[in-house]
Amino acid sequence: MRVADKIGSLIDLCYVRPLSRYLSPTMFRYAVCGAGNMVLDVVWYYLIYHYVIALRFIDLGVVVVSPHVASLAVVFPITFFTGFWLNRNVAFRSIGVGQGVQLFRYALTVAGSLLLNYVCIKLFVEVCHIWPTPAKALTTAVCVVYSYLSGRYFTFRKA
Repeated sequence: MRVADKIGSLIDLCYVRPLSRYLSPTMFRYAVCGAGNMVLDVVWYYLIYHYVIALRFIDLGVVVVSPHVASLAVVFPITFFTGFWLNRNVAFRSIGVGQGVQLFRYALTVAGSLLLNYVCIKLFVEVCHIWPTPAKALTTAVCVVYSYLSGRYFTFRKA
């Protein structure tokens, strides 16, 4: 049994009655994979920030990068690819389109998500005058819906 199948089977064990009434199996798998990737992101960030970058500023000659930004730059590619792998092989189980095409589409949707994050937080805080923390929660909700829909109907759609 492949690793993706084992992860999928484990997730399916938690897909019980109250959840199954409101979420499709694909949506549930997407939520669990996204939450798992988010936890992985935080753990990697902590380890790299404290033990690899070790709270030091990184002098690149042209610019000095702060430790938190340097850690983000190191962690982003890791969780980008784990998120892609989880979505492709566990959440959407999409094999109809080539992996390279899906990776390119995934990169586009991630870029779109970053842009949507920026636009929403600016809109909610500066135009709608919502406090930053609730604005971030609303922004996250909008981005999760966008990410799910773009993953399902664009990045990992069946051929």
